Amino acid sequence: MPTKPENPWLPPDFVHPTHVEIPTGHHLRPIRAEDVDLDMVAVMSSRERLWSIYGAAWGWPPAAMTHEQDREDLARHAAEMQTHESFNYALFDADETALLGCVYIDPPEKVGADAEISWWVIDACVGTEVHTALNSFVPQWVATSWPLERPRYVGRDLTWKQWMELPAR
Repeated sequence: MPTKPENPWLPPDFVHPTHVEIPTGHHLRPIRAEDVDLDMVAVMSSRERLWSIYGAAWGWPPAAMTHEQDREDLARHAAEMQTHESFNYALFDADETALLGCVYIDPPEKVGADAEISWWVIDACVGTEVHTALNSFVPQWVATSWPLERPRYVGRDLTWKQWMELPAR
């Protein structure tokens, strides 16, 4: 049985969304270890750009990430969602035949916010209707569906470099 974190950052009665439609007909749902085949294609096809975004802060995605490492990472994300430690939502097409990106909703590591949120799409979706819709959708979704008062959109409200320079909580 999963345990709750000692200092929860969300109300104990909060129920996280499990399926969220975006206006393009795509949807977000919690990522699972079973998504590894689709996730590997998504991440590794966009690895250089993802590293330029997340590399300095998270050391992700590693150049030589294996299928097993990715599966373990996805299993960890799924477990953290069950205990409300952090949230990783995958962006899928309607039939879940392609993983097109991810949305991360995390407790704050830095002062000044009650959550740190970021997201990405695969290279093939950059600048497309899906990308534009996700960029508009995520802040609206967080504002209406999450019990957060001061979310920080890392990479949007401030750069990742600026975020890394903020004092830790």
